[in-house]
Amino acid sequence: MHDIITLPGLGGSGDTHWQTLWERTDARFTRFQPASWDQPDLHDWEQSLERAVGHCAKPPVLVAHSLACLLVVHWAARFPSAIAGAFLVAVPDPDGGNFPLVAASFKPVPDRTLRFPSLIIASTNDPYGGLEVTQRRASAWQSGLIAPGALGHINASSGLGDWLQGRALLDAFCAGLSR
Repeated sequence: MHDIITLPGLGGSGDTHWQTLWERTDARFTRFQPASWDQPDLHDWEQSLERAVGHCAKPPVLVAHSLACLLVVHWAARFPSAIAGAFLVAVPDPDGGNFPLVAASFKPVPDRTLRFPSLIIASTNDPYGGLEVTQRRASAWQSGLIAPGALGHINASSGLGDWLQGRALLDAFCAGLSR
């Protein structure tokens, strides 16, 4: 069984977000802690992720949502620390009209192959990232891609609760990783 680090996006994940609900029901989940969820600074978020990975006894699985997906790609380009894999949910388009200005430090996004297994979960109607852009990212990063339908931004506003479909996808992804 892998340790799992949850990486919420801008604003953190509130009480009804699937990441928070998963953390409450499984002790393997821990959340990384940047200095600010609302004023994201790429350097701070990278350092916070590196600290979280360093606290794990063996390479963890990263479960990232939204802006934190971009964090994972930036972090992977700068830090050599080992992770088992990355489960990337609702990758935003930093060049899209809805990308928050407060997250400008996360641009531009590296387009290189990730050095670990990764799977992108994308909604067909995500207001922060169109499926076509996400498909290009998946290709550049050599990530798998699953689009389970129209789920909005796959966040608390999507009304998914503890998102059983997502948890099944994560469990299947983890089962395919080397131990």
